[in-house]
Amino acid sequence: MSIPFELPAENRESSPHTGYTRAHWEAVADGLLGAAWRWATPGGALLDLPGRPSGSGVRSDGLEGYARTFLAAGFRIAGAGGKDPHGWLERYASGLAAGTRTPGRDDAESWPLILDHHVQGQPMVESASVALGLTLTRPWLWDRLDGDVQDRAETWLRGALTHTPAPNNWYLFPFMVASFLEAAGRGDTATERAMERALDLMETWYRGDGWYADGDGRAFDHYNGWALHLYPLLHAHLSGDTALSDRFGPRLREHLEGFSLLFGADGAPIHFGRSLTYRFAASAAVGMGAVTGHTPLSPGTSRRLISANLRYFLDRGAVTDDGLLSLGWHGPHIATLQSYSGPASPYWASKAFVALLAPENDPLWTATEEPTPSEGPDRVLALPAPGLLVQSTGADGIVRLHNHGSDHVRPHEGESAAQDDPLYGRQAYSTHTGPTSRANVADNHLSVEVGGIASVRRRIHPLGGGQGDGWGWAASWHRPVFVSGPPMVPGLRVESVTVARGRHELRIHRVVGAPHGARVTLTGWATQMLRSELAGLHGWGEADQVRAPEGTAYEPWVRMPRLSARVRGTAVLVALASLGADADAPPLAAAVTELTWVDGELRVHWADGPRTVVTFEPLRVRTA
Repeated sequence: MSIPFELPAENRESSPHTGYTRAHWEAVADGLLGAAWRWATPGGALLDLPGRPSGSGVRSDGLEGYARTFLAAGFRIAGAGGKDPHGWLERYASGLAAGTRTPGRDDAESWPLILDHHVQGQPMVESASVALGLTLTRPWLWDRLDGDVQDRAETWLRGALTHTPAPNNWYLFPFMVASFLEAAGRGDTATERAMERALDLMETWYRGDGWYADGDGRAFDHYNGWALHLYPLLHAHLSGDTALSDRFGPRLREHLEGFSLLFGADGAPIHFGRSLTYRFAASAAVGMGAVTGHTPLSPGTSRRLISANLRYFLDRGAVTDDGLLSLGWHGPHIATLQSYSGPASPYWASKAFVALLAPENDPLWTATEEPTPSEGPDRVLALPAPGLLVQSTGADGIVRLHNHGSDHVRPHEGESAAQDDPLYGRQAYSTHTGPTSRANVADNHLSVEVGGIASVRRRIHPLGGGQGDGWGWAASWHRPVFVSGPPMVPGLRVESVTVARGRHELRIHRVVGAPHGARVTLTGWATQMLRSELAGLHGWGEADQVRAPEGTAYEPWVRMPRLSARVRGTAVLVALASLGADADAPPLAAAVTELTWVDGELRVHWADGPRTVVTFEPLRVRTA
């Protein structure tokens, strides 16, 4: 699909895979900014983009438009050493003056006040983008403002320091406000406390393998890259804080060891977790690693990843005919959104432009593009800390993420089926398929049906993970939760193990405490374009296909394979699944020659030689 602004000619010598260069990144930033500013208020304080309002209301949405596009402008201009050929800074300076003149007033320009997250919290999110934009452009914008405008802006920003953030990555928003105020010579004990509090929390949220939980629970998703890694290291980079860089840099490097595999050969990120409408912000961590040097990736691989990710969305309709980023994934897609998603929300994609902080002569832009990790040999990577298992196949460039650890359920919350979230609760996600909507049959899901009511998976309890030569595994257990009737069945639990080898996924489920009359179903990948297979190997009965007419973020209409069985008490069920683009691949069931379940030990004999051995008490997965 074409985009309504001009890009430079492709350079297939330097960028044989994408054709994109640094000039393309600058042109995309300028194109997005030019389109968004057509919807600005006369004073430039609010960018009221067209579309459905968020739960925070249209005034907050207008501030969001100003703040998030300011990020793109900040990276664009700072990366160019202050050059501003389109005059963006004059507009943002005018908007800052107008928005902070009478905050909280109901007029054409005034910004909403920053209050507690549960009262009127969204402006706190945007304060971080305003602060970061001011930090990036300080010599050319802030330092040239009248003193009264600086004072008003500081007063508004300080609302982030005196109000309560949401109990997750939001604590990094006052952190960034404090970072700017200290850099501008306006720091005090309040800024010091805000920074210390955020950094202390980061230590409690760090789980290992380069992954942070987004708060005190087990939410692991793209917020790791575009928030939890980005803000502390960006502060360290811009302020020259080497101690903080030495503290957080190695974690980003370790994160990128695994995260870099979570992009398909076509540049697609995994469709998993919330706020996916931020799209190419998914590559922000890769760009941050290249800018700071805290990366295991070569410059050519880094540019291949970020440029392929950017082009993936531009080529698939993410930008409307008006030049705006739509609310959705490829194009508009309601199921991808959250209640806090407003017309300007997608502009957190601006974080990808952090790569522009690398100057034009940096190896990130001068090295020749290299293949992405998912374009190499088939790989399986276990990440035990977040409870994730990554599986990629080089032949088709598809990456799959098997989720045995991320649930987005806070520690104090109950497990309500009414809060079922397809973006976390499914057992597998990929770069080429999306979860079905809540209104349709769930894909990649083990459901226990009691009295005709199907269960969902809410809180996920990891049981471990590991890998060997060409294979890996991850496991977890959960209590099935029901949307009507009793929310749980006493004693009922499901233990799940995924073993990945090549394109094959061995899915093992042990149902414990199933009541009389219970039925269990297992679904596979939801797609119409690709080959999705699911074969029952042990314990399963009927096999059929089910439809999801509401489709996914990738396809308007999909179907998926399904297995079902009647169970009572304890039952072990084993299936083999696959997702691929090769229509001529051998039949799925041919991958396994024999399966035995004897004395609590499951042995699966693969056609190419090895055996997978699984025991449940205690859980152990090995090859023999």
